[in-house]
Amino acid sequence: MKKYFILYKPFLLFLGTFFLTYIVLTFLYQQYLNGFEENQIDSVTRMVSENTEQVLLLFTDGSSIEESTTQPYMKLFFNEKYVARIVEGCNSISVIILFISFVVAFSGRLQTTLLFIFGGSLLIYALNVLRIAALSALIFYFPKQESLLHEVLFPLYIYGVVFILWLIWVRKFSRYASKDSK
Repeated sequence: MKKYFILYKPFLLFLGTFFLTYIVLTFLYQQYLNGFEENQIDSVTRMVSENTEQVLLLFTDGSSIEESTTQPYMKLFFNEKYVARIVEGCNSISVIILFISFVVAFSGRLQTTLLFIFGGSLLIYALNVLRIAALSALIFYFPKQESLLHEVLFPLYIYGVVFILWLIWVRKFSRYASKDSK
């Protein structure tokens, strides 16, 4: 049994580090969310909603957000039509936690790791805001395609970006990156 632990040590270290990081960050995020009342919108979701509204206002004056009075979400209007609601799950924090966990599990030098986590998290956040804005406009023009857009194309888009960031991290910056690829 010991020889298997030695043989698979890098893989087991990766798994352990990944899951430990993921569990700790998820726990911390849940504690953050628990600081809000049951029907209160958390600050990150509110910020994502406001940023999405700002992006949409670049294209049409008929875009706005409005806080729901009964549930914890923001109503999103495009061309003055209610097209979507932005809930806590739309704020990309769970995707960022997944991204960070992977990068930490394949960590490289501390400074490089922290810079990549910061830059990648900002990129994921910004692309998520653009994703919500585009999704809202597309739902306005193609309401019958809402399911395909929301459940297939746009998750593929955001997780595809994360996957590409992971590939860049592993190939260029992690401790496993090829030193002669420069």
